Amino acid sequence: MRVALVQFRPEFGDISGNIDKAFSMMENTEADLFVLPELCFSGYTFTSKAEALGLSESAKDGFTLNQIKAFSLKKDAGMIYGFPEKDGDSLYNTCQFISPDGETRIYRKLHLYYYEKEWFTPGNLPLSVFEFRGGKLGMMICFDWIFPEVCRTLALKGAQLICHPANLVMSFCQQSMITRCLENAVFSVTANRIGSEKRGEFDFEFTGASRIVSPKGEILYQGSIDKDEIGVADINFEDSINKKVNFKNDLWADRRPEFYRMEPNGEE
Repeated sequence: MRVALVQFRPEFGDISGNIDKAFSMMENTEADLFVLPELCFSGYTFTSKAEALGLSESAKDGFTLNQIKAFSLKKDAGMIYGFPEKDGDSLYNTCQFISPDGETRIYRKLHLYYYEKEWFTPGNLPLSVFEFRGGKLGMMICFDWIFPEVCRTLALKGAQLICHPANLVMSFCQQSMITRCLENAVFSVTANRIGSEKRGEFDFEFTGASRIVSPKGEILYQGSIDKDEIGVADINFEDSINKKVNFKNDLWADRRPEFYRMEPNGEE
């Protein structure tokens, strides 16, 4: 599979303009799957929940969904992108997969970062894996990276490629994804944004450096810290099936889950 990450700087609140920019970037790139950043069309730095709600959409029908569906069909490629999802009275930080035939999947961010806790409801859907063009994909969003349980759960459920839309502001994640891939023998693609957003009392600088990593911790594509760009890598899903470290050790067979459990009161 040819995987592409899309790294760019969106303009806050300009959903239509940001979609046009992303489409223009992807237009001449051939890939089976494009992964875009977290909240990539709305912008990230909301100053109130009302503002976040004003830029939110339904995961079932909305302007962004319909635009991405049409582009996915045109490119004959899967798309994963982040957006603020309105569902009833709840607002989620969500990413959505769309296939050329119109299949959709969503993941709602489990671990909210900083002031996201003021605007969003924590995700309420189980971590899941789905198939696309011969591979098994899982999704997580940004700050989920710091909780190794997320990647491990996806890998145990069969994920071979972990798709990771992000708006990273700390400098640790990109390097940490090497460890996540090594400890689970999976591929990952982290699509981060660039630029800064200064709005109200908030001032965020995003770190770029999007990357694609192999099950052996090899960096297959490394993005810049400050440029709009698309990164592409060809990956072989077979490389993520073998969980052996050597002829004596196997990442799955050597697990001792009976010793990993905590008692309900948190004691060992």
